Amino acid sequence: MTRPRTGVVGYVPGAYDMFHIGHLNILRRARQGCDHLIAGVVTDEVLELAKGRAPIVPHAERMAIVGGMACVDEVVTDTSSDKLVMWERLGFDVLFKGDDWKGTAKGDRLERDLGAVGVRVVYFPYTVHTSSTALRKLIT
Repeated sequence: MTRPRTGVVGYVPGAYDMFHIGHLNILRRARQGCDHLIAGVVTDEVLELAKGRAPIVPHAERMAIVGGMACVDEVVTDTSSDKLVMWERLGFDVLFKGDDWKGTAKGDRLERDLGAVGVRVVYFPYTVHTSSTALRKLIT
């Protein structure tokens, strides 16, 4: 169920593969920074192009997990690594990202592109000790 959009609309994109504490942390923090939180779950295909490997948990299951979180008002399929494409579709005011992007070429591009349309980019601490990449290494 999608709640009506009011006030500041936030967007937090992610793979959300093997849902863990880092995912929970960014969703909870993002919820505090907006009035309506949209979580974008990246498709298997986009994720495979971006990371060079398929996710362990299929897209439909990742959507159900993220959509089941009380802090998420709306869950959508994220079909592009270009977040300007998602802004054109959703019209959010602020995008939330892990700070592993901050100061990188892709983070600078994200800030420039979204800033041009009035969207703020807010970074939260990346959970280094627990990540899908670290979990994948443990189980493969």
